[in-house]
Amino acid sequence: MSERPLTPEEERRLRNLQAVARKLQQEGAEAPPQDTAGADATGALKRWGPIGAAVVFLVGKGKWALGMLKFAKLGSLASMLLSVALYAQVFGWTFAVGFVGLIFVHEMGHAVAMKQQGIPASAPVFIPFVGAVIAMRGLPRDAFVEAVVGIGGPLLGTAGAAACLGVALATGSPFWYALAATGFLINLFNMLPISPLDGGRVLGVVSRRVWIVGYAIGIPFFLVTRSPIVFLVLLMGLFNIPKLRKGHPAGYDAVPTVKRVGMALAYAALLGVMVLGQYVAELGTGSLATEQTAAVWGAAALLALGQLLPERLLPERLLSARA
Repeated sequence: MSERPLTPEEERRLRNLQAVARKLQQEGAEAPPQDTAGADATGALKRWGPIGAAVVFLVGKGKWALGMLKFAKLGSLASMLLSVALYAQVFGWTFAVGFVGLIFVHEMGHAVAMKQQGIPASAPVFIPFVGAVIAMRGLPRDAFVEAVVGIGGPLLGTAGAAACLGVALATGSPFWYALAATGFLINLFNMLPISPLDGGRVLGVVSRRVWIVGYAIGIPFFLVTRSPIVFLVLLMGLFNIPKLRKGHPAGYDAVPTVKRVGMALAYAALLGVMVLGQYVAELGTGSLATEQTAAVWGAAALLALGQLLPERLLPERLLSARA
């Protein structure tokens, strides 16, 4: 009796399971006898209160924060309602609902991308004043799949912000302009090419040293905005740099050039849409972004496109910073 051929969905899941098995086998062979430093650091961070919670979320793209939230027995709906209630104390109930809704749309973008790639995903868990996270219950097959999952959030999130902008243009409502501007901003922030943000995962398929680009953008961005969250992201990015030295399963980074170029172009195009949308939304609110902020995001687009330049056009001193 012949076996039933696998469907495309089943084949994707099988490849994901094989990638997980290879990763676990590799980690088992390379793991040190014992590692207590991580546990000690986690305990110290928890004692830092809200700042510690933000730091914990940023380390490992929220892996430890999920554990904390499970300990508190907060599910997706409960954490969403809690976030709305807390944001409402600052922004008012109407804006809080819209803001959390935009975060939800962003996370659903990741969820849709995971499903399309055959990667099981958890429900979104919201972390007030930090954002939300969806956990991957599997590993990407390769760096391109990781990039697809990474860009899914900003892509759908930008669509959500654009929908708000469309309503604002149709009605002239300052509320919708403000919500659209906020939506574009949070997705722009996530496009910074620094781990653990989405931009770092998206451009990771182009170069594993993309953090150099990220810091070239992130440091000026922090100096302009003075945002404590940006500072925390830059700080946690330093802790993720050692991961560049760790290997991946065989073939993980063996992505065809056409896919690398395509993802870099998609990143640059999406970034351009975000900047334009943010500009229009800020005009509507009467608080146009500063020239410095515009210059920072302009540099982000140029640096993303710069990853596509043939090596013969780059100065020799820059080649060492490019994979």
